[in-house]
Amino acid sequence: MKRREFLKTGALLGTGVFLEGSPAAFAASARAEQRPNILFVMTDQQTARAMSCAGNHDLKTPAMDFLAEHGHRFTRAYCPQPLCGPSRSSMFTGRMPHEINATRNLPQTPGHWQNLPMMGALMKTAGYDTGYVGKWHLPVPVQEKELHGFDFIIEKTHGNWADPSIPFDCQDFLSRKRSQPFLLVASFTNPHDICEWARGEALRQDFIGASPAPGQCPELPHNFEIPHDEPEILREIQALSWKQYPTRDWDENRWRQYRWAYNRLTEKVDYYIGMLIETLKKAGQLENTVIIFTSDHGDGCGSHRWNQKQILYEEVINVPFIVSLPGRLHARTDDRLVSAGLDILPTLLDFAGTPQPAGMNGRSLRPLLEGQTTTWRDYLVVETEFAEGSKLYGVSGRSVISRSHKYTIYSQGKKREQFFDLAADPGETKDLLNQSPENKQLKQLKKQLATWVETTRDPFVQFLNP
Repeated sequence: MKRREFLKTGALLGTGVFLEGSPAAFAASARAEQRPNILFVMTDQQTARAMSCAGNHDLKTPAMDFLAEHGHRFTRAYCPQPLCGPSRSSMFTGRMPHEINATRNLPQTPGHWQNLPMMGALMKTAGYDTGYVGKWHLPVPVQEKELHGFDFIIEKTHGNWADPSIPFDCQDFLSRKRSQPFLLVASFTNPHDICEWARGEALRQDFIGASPAPGQCPELPHNFEIPHDEPEILREIQALSWKQYPTRDWDENRWRQYRWAYNRLTEKVDYYIGMLIETLKKAGQLENTVIIFTSDHGDGCGSHRWNQKQILYEEVINVPFIVSLPGRLHARTDDRLVSAGLDILPTLLDFAGTPQPAGMNGRSLRPLLEGQTTTWRDYLVVETEFAEGSKLYGVSGRSVISRSHKYTIYSQGKKREQFFDLAADPGETKDLLNQSPENKQLKQLKKQLATWVETTRDPFVQFLNP
């Protein structure tokens, strides 16, 4: 496919030519077809607010907006752990990182997870043609297809110019003649290159040019300042690595330019997602393909003067999450709690018509997409293990999040806990821990976290308050 043909993507995204359907219509068509194609699109280090469909006016993301216009956007989706390898490991196994010994970025090791069923293998067994293109970042070697289950796989290293070629490589898979449905994973790298930008290094994916004057850059977030009485261990971690956190001494002007660069990188990857949507359309598969879009974790984006990931603030752990089926689903937003790590694989298996293996704590999102009346979780847990590459710092943390509140506890420090009312203070600027130690919601969250760590055999149990 020629470049000028891909440039028509913008026209596709702006037309809204597909008929919008109701959840009931989607359910009826899904039952009739039983097994749709599935495209799983993932970016890297994109926070949930980094989409124009999420109300962000500092960037334009027509491809992501298109998915939201023809799908179900979950506004409160959370990564399992805000670090690339652990989060991806969770997504492709349906288990939390601590359950599979993947709480840091691990190298590819032969025989890793030898007896652990993975996404590709499960979907292949269910009769799907499986493909994977893009960033891998899993401990299972790419060559071990019998283990991970992706028969068509093109790994894009974390080096130069991976993202621009992904739509073309996906086209090779989509153009196959097949009698069975397919699962294709398209794993992009950006806006992860903000890490290189912050260090003043050359970007590895795309050229975005010099940042404009600070006055022409996005405003600072309302929660830019470090919260009062924040756990001191967080800034101690920040001081350990200039490579990860070169922003510690930045003034407000430089932070505004950071936010500008982050938005441009997000727009770059959105363009490639648009190309992928056009590729799917030209293959005649757009209206029979469920598209799941998310990111492995977010980025601080200057909130609380934080860049990168690993911390447990909302900007870092709240990720974009859209399930789209053009022509069958219409635009809806949903604030129910979703775990991007635990819920994706059960959802895929549900569409494939096969049960999820024992040991998975996630739930299929399909009933929510089909408008079924169902009870849903009232809390979820996000974990973190601070590290630089594969080197652990020995500091971990857990957040338990309900529909309205959030409790966070770290393993070290004199002041280890935080408690926020997310409904009243979504920016986490007012820690209520000392103001309301007997708060009913706080007690409930602590109880839920204790239950969770016991149920999942989480070693963090040793750090919970008695």
